[in-house]
Parts: sequence; C-alpha cells; structure tokens
Amino acid sequence: MAGLASDGSNPDVSLLYDINGLAKAAPPWFDRVMEFVGEYGIMLALVLVVLGCWWSVRRRGTVNDSVTGLAGLLWAPLAAGIAVLVNIPIRGFVERPRPFKDHQGLEVLIGGKTDFSFVSDHATLAMALAVGVFVAHRRYGLLAIGLALVEGFCRVYMGVHYPTDVLGGLALGTAVALLLAPLALALLTPLVSAVARAPRAGRLVRSRRAGDRQPALAGTAVIPDPRLGAQAGPGNGENDLAA
Repeated sequence: MAGLASDGSNPDVSLLYDINGLAKAAPPWFDRVMEFVGEYGIMLALVLVVLGCWWSVRRRGTVNDSVTGLAGLLWAPLAAGIAVLVNIPIRGFVERPRPFKDHQGLEVLIGGKTDFSFVSDHATLAMALAVGVFVAHRRYGLLAIGLALVEGFCRVYMGVHYPTDVLGGLALGTAVALLLAPLALALLTPLVSAVARAPRAGRLVRSRRAGDRQPALAGTAVIPDPRLGAQAGPGNGENDLAA
C-alpha cells in the first residue's frame, strides 16, 4: 500500500507539487510563518476558539442551553483524541512514506518527520476538534472548521503530506466527531448537568449574569445564587428540580 502516490502523473502528486511550489516562490520569512502556523499556530488558534465558545455558551439564557452547549464543547477535545487513536492503526496498515521520501525537488519546511504520511494527524485532530465545536456552537464551529481547512493546506505547503493525506484526515476527524456525538452527548450531558447544580462549580457551566437574567425553565435544575444565601429559593438554598 506504500505506492499510493508514487506515479508522477498522479493528480495527488501534481497537486502536491503545485501547492508546495508556492513555498519555493515565497520569501524565506513567509515560509517560516507557514511552518509555525502549520505545526503549532492553527492548534493554538483552535484552543482559543474553544475557550471563546465556552465563554459564549455559559452566558446563554437558560440552564438547558448552557448544559447542552457545554456537553458538546467537552466532546470536541475527546473527539480529537479518539480520532488520533483511530488513525494509529490506519497509518500502520497503509504505510505510506512521506512525500519527500519518494519525490525529488520538494521544499520541505520542517524536517525530522520519519513516521508514515497517511492519514495526517494534524488534519485529523484539527477537524475532529472543529466539528466537535460545531456541535456546541454553529458560529464558532464554522470558524474552527475554516481553521482546520487552513491546517490541511499548510501541511501540503510544508511538503510533509500529500493532499489525500489531508483529505483523509479531514474525513476521519469529521466522521469520528459526528458519528460518536449522540453517544458522547448522552453520557456527558448528565455530568455537565450535575456540575451546573453545584453552587460554585456551576459557574463553569452558566455565568452569574445569565443566572440573574433568566429564570430556570420548567424541568431544569434551579441553581441558587450564592449571594442570596438561604433566600435563594425553596429548601434553604438547596438545588430543587422544577415539578
């Protein structure tokens, strides 16, 4: 299976040379920027997107919205980890060498890559995380998906992956994040709901401002405001479930 893209007439190889050829024409400083972005920058940006999504989700008006959104957001890094684990046997089965080992004249921006090429771990990780964020929040999810696509482009630009390595990673990350989402949410939602009922830890799920602005809906947990003490609600500050 190692010869997936050994023929120079293969469109996969042609596209590799076209995209990587941009690195040859670019000034050295731009290549250094692309190297950082492709190796670390996009991942750091995705972490910031996750934090921004968390901040937005916890400010939603109702307990149900916040719990559901945060459960989806927790699924995002879990999906990314599972997708990378699933990729381990795939890479071992396909055993596709890195493109610079089979093709001459590539501008390789980062050295030391000795593992197999298909499927791209970076593309898999980025897309699984992005789709997980999309489950929690559409706007932040679209931003994260856009970053994942940029990550895939950077990996080919850097000369360390074929385009199909990236496409395979994007597909794998999407499949894991979407197919396992119903089971993951079914398990994570009760956990997040329990955290939301805690007087202090509940602020990780729902902001104080959201709690003051909107009453809890019927069928959801009443989260008392610690500032009100025993006057926060029935049961002297205990969390009650609406009938």
